Amino acid sequence: MKCVGTTIFVDNVEEVLDFYYQAFGLSTHYIDEQGTYGELACGVAKIAFASHPFAQSRFRQEYIRTQPKQPALGFELSLCCDNVAQSFAKAVAAGAEPLSPPATHQGLTYAYVRTLEGTLVVLSNEP
Repeated sequence: MKCVGTTIFVDNVEEVLDFYYQAFGLSTHYIDEQGTYGELACGVAKIAFASHPFAQSRFRQEYIRTQPKQPALGFELSLCCDNVAQSFAKAVAAGAEPLSPPATHQGLTYAYVRTLEGTLVVLSNEP
């Protein structure tokens, strides 16, 4: 078995895809005609976004929605970049909430932001 991606359920798929482009430079790989499901072009594993109604139509169970004004859910997306400080500044300028500015520990530089829809993202220089 292998991981091929992750899907985050959001209020507005198109808005979130645009934010990820502005904040992290990740372009849209695919979006359905209804704008209820979209994927980022980000390498082998996909980062996808689906609307809450899309999610409910698939598995009909309640779940805790990611919301920027509520405490973050217990997971993070990890994005590797060449320049953590520059990537952190770009994400914050695009509207990400700065959580932990760039720091270095045992040769790894990392920083944390919280995205428009409330997802935690760690930016690091780890390959």
